[in-house]
Amino acid sequence: MPMRRAITGRSQEPRRRYAEELRLLRTSRGLSLRELAKAAGWDPSLFRKLESGETLGGPEVAEALDQYYGTPGLLLAMWEMAVADPTQFKEQYRRYMTLEAEAVSLWHFGVSTVHGLLQTEAYARELLVLGGYEGAKLEQQVTARAGRRMVLEGEGAPPFRAIMAEAVLRTGLPDAGAWREQLDHLLDVSERRNITLQVLPDSSGPHGLVSTDVMFLRLASGTPVAYLENAYHGELVEENNAVERLQRAYDAMRDQALGPAESRKFILRMLEEVPCEPST
Repeated sequence: MPMRRAITGRSQEPRRRYAEELRLLRTSRGLSLRELAKAAGWDPSLFRKLESGETLGGPEVAEALDQYYGTPGLLLAMWEMAVADPTQFKEQYRRYMTLEAEAVSLWHFGVSTVHGLLQTEAYARELLVLGGYEGAKLEQQVTARAGRRMVLEGEGAPPFRAIMAEAVLRTGLPDAGAWREQLDHLLDVSERRNITLQVLPDSSGPHGLVSTDVMFLRLASGTPVAYLENAYHGELVEENNAVERLQRAYDAMRDQALGPAESRKFILRMLEEVPCEPST
């Protein structure tokens, strides 16, 4: 059912309401996007995207506009409601996918599963089935996930560093053959010049990203963004201070991980422990 509108005719969906409020505040003062950008010290394209609902920006933008318009706390509160709105999750994931395809470098840490860019078809299928996909939708998602891997292939492919918690490599698939295929695939891709794989052993102890799957993307502009994910929720983080805090935790955790060569040996040991399929 579509979101109802209040008697004012304004949307009650938080993201749209925030965009409408920004547009109303600007137009009621007779400002163009360029004039507002010059006064507030931001790029005009940002305000265009904010008012169209294409992006929410970060809290620092809402705070700056609250100060500029003399609406203390109003826009920041609306921004917080928009970010917390569960209808944003799918939109954030779509935006993340766009940024992933455009990124000039990628860093990932996974605590429970192999990242989608490194998954075999069988591994991806198993996870998608557990996620409730079946029939045509399952096949569509398997194909889409396979297509994502093209990001890391060919000339000009971005560098990708993937750090996996030991638990990722100890949580195999029910089908031993499919699990061996996944481990073999990890060994194969680790030999590519643009891919660095590392393993974080359990013995390394606690770190700042415990229970957190995170991907960092650096865009062509130099801007870093982060995407946090679990089985039921994903969050795109674009606010500079928040991304920097996550990066510091990632850097510290990376120093605890095994180096690439030792990580390959670790994966080989895991592969040796997979039961051989019985001969027919």
